[in-house]
Amino acid sequence: MSIRKDRPQTRFHGRVENSQRACDHPGCAEAGEFRAPPLDGPGSGDAPPRFRWFCLDHVRAFNAGYNYFEGMSADEIHRAQSPTAGWERETRAFARAGQGDQPPRWADYADPLDAIGARFRRTTAPERRDGKPLSGEDRRSLDTLGLAPDADRAALRKRYSELVRKYHPDRNGGDRSHEERLTKVIAAYQQLRQAPAFA
Repeated sequence: MSIRKDRPQTRFHGRVENSQRACDHPGCAEAGEFRAPPLDGPGSGDAPPRFRWFCLDHVRAFNAGYNYFEGMSADEIHRAQSPTAGWERETRAFARAGQGDQPPRWADYADPLDAIGARFRRTTAPERRDGKPLSGEDRRSLDTLGLAPDADRAALRKRYSELVRKYHPDRNGGDRSHEERLTKVIAAYQQLRQAPAFA
């Protein structure tokens, strides 16, 4: 079987580029970028299955001749084709009141483009009266300073001054226990003073 090197291959789903694996087909020197079912079944105990890796041409040849049901009895094939196949295992339930496994919190999800937060705010948060947009980072900074979304530049400066006086060690007899909070206040103020909503 010949391997065409001029064929664009980046569009194929399931391809693992730069995998550093060689194709498992005997005598093939191409990269093994496509996973195929293991030779030795699903794996045993805690050990994951050892998948085979092929180049595009050899994974196509493998798939053309692959029979999932090969070696199964008629009863095993019937069970595998059942609409409820795979659901016979017990699923774990999320516990309540701090016991056992807990579901993930929304705060655990990264939202770098503010896609989830922006959609949520469109339906729940009031907009600014001046019509200036607020980014997710703007809103987090406003929360840090304890300001409403509609605050203006004067309110921003006033609140910043109040919080610096409150948390600065020089105003607290040298007590440095509020330094982390002070750092967050300063960062929030620096971010907001450059935001379009406060220009």
